[in-house]
Amino acid sequence: MYGEIKIFTGNAHTELAKEVAEYLRVPISGADVFEFPNENIFVRLHSSVRGQDAFVIQPMSRPVHRSVMELLIMIDTLKRDSAGRITAVFPYMAYARSDKKDQPRVPITGRLMADLIQTAGADRYLTLDLHAGQIQGFFQIPGDELTAFHIQRDYLLAKGLPDVVVVAPDAGRAKDARYLADVMDAPLAIVEKRRYGNDPTAKAMQLIGDVAGRTAVLFDDEIDTAGTICNAIKFLKEAGAKDVYAVATHGVLSDPALERLATAPLTELILTNTIPIPPEKRLPNMTVLSVAPLLGEVIRRIHFGISVGALFNE
Repeated sequence: MYGEIKIFTGNAHTELAKEVAEYLRVPISGADVFEFPNENIFVRLHSSVRGQDAFVIQPMSRPVHRSVMELLIMIDTLKRDSAGRITAVFPYMAYARSDKKDQPRVPITGRLMADLIQTAGADRYLTLDLHAGQIQGFFQIPGDELTAFHIQRDYLLAKGLPDVVVVAPDAGRAKDARYLADVMDAPLAIVEKRRYGNDPTAKAMQLIGDVAGRTAVLFDDEIDTAGTICNAIKFLKEAGAKDVYAVATHGVLSDPALERLATAPLTELILTNTIPIPPEKRLPNMTVLSVAPLLGEVIRRIHFGISVGALFNE
């Protein structure tokens, strides 16, 4: 049995860390985490963590490389102070799309990220909705990949949307979209798309299924530049969808995402706070659901050795 739960955070998402700490009814443990003028990052703990159960909450969000380095240096600091166990909690994982060699002479950076976290000294990891399931196999340490699915499902069901059709933005998301369609007692449609080279914007090509006169719910894992999702929204409206809702776990929202989404014929955009979304990025039709209670409950279960999987069967 480890000592007390100790919650640490870098500068990536202090609000989420505070919400998690409030759920657990524990304070955030003090630490100095700052950058010198030469861009070197410094970390110093305010008190000893010897034998304690330490959790570092730090999504790999913008600025990505600073967030990643803060996470790694904090893990190393905790390891050198003899923490009993260290869990890296990154609700969003950078480089998760680089999960395989899909063209010659390219890296598998997702594997590199896993190696770095382990080498820094993490004993466990905790994340949400990885872009590809095989990334779990990159880690040689135990971990939990959670999903925001149940939070999103409950929110959508409470809205009581009429004549729903759940839409996967590509074939790769069809399985997850099928789960949502099942619980909403709705049909499934798939937007077939093609991506050309390293162009981040994919083009919607054809629709498998019927959306005419229905409320379409687009279901994806993340929205980055919003090119793909906005093409899909336009495509669905042209196919006769009455209203379009877009649901995603990670709101990366890289430029020019906000400009695209602001002019898209979208009824509501539903994201979570795995990545901080500041007020200036919140559109009038945007809803941000909190994953803090989910993270807090899973951290509690990890600490006390209670099944995490059972949480989703209750």
